[in-house]
Amino acid sequence: MNKFKAKKLGLKRRQRRIRAKIFGTAERPRLSVHRTNSNIYAQLINDVEAQTICTASTLDAEFKATGKVASNKEAAEFVGELVAKRAIEKGVTVVTFDRGGRLYHGRVKALADGARNAGLKF
Repeated sequence: MNKFKAKKLGLKRRQRRIRAKIFGTAERPRLSVHRTNSNIYAQLINDVEAQTICTASTLDAEFKATGKVASNKEAAEFVGELVAKRAIEKGVTVVTFDRGGRLYHGRVKALADGARNAGLKF
């Protein structure tokens, strides 16, 4: 097995382990984070009804209007603030954080801090 396949399998294993413990409801949806090398995505998910409540990413028009680079911590913090603002508009203030198998460090932590600063509790 090559090292890239091993890394991908390790990430999938960590994702499954985290998702076994975290579950989103209508009162406390799951804030799921997906990170790639060039972008970061966040979405609020109600797992009971299998519904996405709101999303935000570095591909949104609001982010692109800022002219920032999409692959750094400042961008992740902006996306966190954006998803929190959209969640509060939908009436959600408390969430469960799903880091998606990644370390709580760097861009994932910056997104979480941005969401907390904008008013989400987790």
